[in-house]
Amino acid sequence: MGSFKKEINRRGTNSVKWDLASSIYGSSEVLPMWVADMDFETPFTVKEALTERAEHGIFGYTYTDTSVHSSIIDWITRRHRWEIKASWLVYSPGVIPTLHAAIEALTRPNDRVLIQTPVYPPFYDVIKKHDRTLVTNPLMLKDNQYSIDFDDFAEKIKHVSLFILCNPHNPVGRVWTEEELRKMAELCIANHVTIISDEIHADLIYHNNKHIPIGALSNEINHQTVTCMSPTKTFNLAGLQASFAFTPNKQLRDNLKKQFEKHGINYLNTMGLVAMQVAYQTGEQWLNELINILEENKTIVTNALANVEEINVIEPQGTYLIWMDCRNMGLDHEQLKKFMIEQAKLGLNDGITFGQEGEGFMRLNIACPPDTVKNGMKRLLTALGK
Repeated sequence: MGSFKKEINRRGTNSVKWDLASSIYGSSEVLPMWVADMDFETPFTVKEALTERAEHGIFGYTYTDTSVHSSIIDWITRRHRWEIKASWLVYSPGVIPTLHAAIEALTRPNDRVLIQTPVYPPFYDVIKKHDRTLVTNPLMLKDNQYSIDFDDFAEKIKHVSLFILCNPHNPVGRVWTEEELRKMAELCIANHVTIISDEIHADLIYHNNKHIPIGALSNEINHQTVTCMSPTKTFNLAGLQASFAFTPNKQLRDNLKKQFEKHGINYLNTMGLVAMQVAYQTGEQWLNELINILEENKTIVTNALANVEEINVIEPQGTYLIWMDCRNMGLDHEQLKKFMIEQAKLGLNDGITFGQEGEGFMRLNIACPPDTVKNGMKRLLTALGK
């Protein structure tokens, strides 16, 4: 269904990833492997549906109806074995707008909000920009794998109002186990802490791993959780801006809806709505093919760097992002960034933007044709003198 090995020229399309790379990295020679979108065409059925909708020629206000709700409910039932209800759903342009709204709706100024670092940069923004107090539960790295410091978590959760979970975790690639999720959830319940769970990468899971939505663990946990999902990472639709959140807790849901209404973001755009519905209805085979390509790309990276002492690959269990520990290179962080841009000629995500714990790390996006990944690894190995 999808042609994942075909290289598509994205330049000249106002692509953040490709057209802004020169200004961001100060060089037109860098290979962009940074911002989290894919260099793959969305499923043909989605392209076809968008073309048909465009040919209609009228793009007035649209609303989400039973068929849209059903496409989401059926998808979550099939992929995640969780039956949610249409009445739980709230729609928004994206997970980040939802996080901003949730912070405003569910906490007050100076309230403390917990995140697990290193983590996706907007997690910091949604706390700091609304004058809330940031509390961090740094993840622990041992033997090239991250885990949760539960002693630290148990102590800090006593003093916060809200916990923002990232599952699967960006950038470290962990897909949290049922045991880990249940332990975090039970501590949140015991301390009356609301959970906002960013599960935007829920569908991008490697073989032998399983995504478990934290709200699916029990009715009690679900009642204290707002789960955020979207087809945008799954099907490469980020520019169409369509996402949803859900909770059975009417008070949480109503507060979130009110906040969306305050900012006038309580409708989806026409094309985003069409793409979301069709992707969930018809995109499963495409997604299965995508996972196979991502597995291939992940293997290219891990094999290329297997015997490279300077870089340790934190092998992801989910997402199409690879977190690379470059601390053995013996460079400070500014030198590391300069090396990647000037020597390796790679445009990567700077680890320190994910928090202080990201110092000495880089994030690599492998959602591109295998030949692009091979090119990226060749550049890196050449720069390292391998």
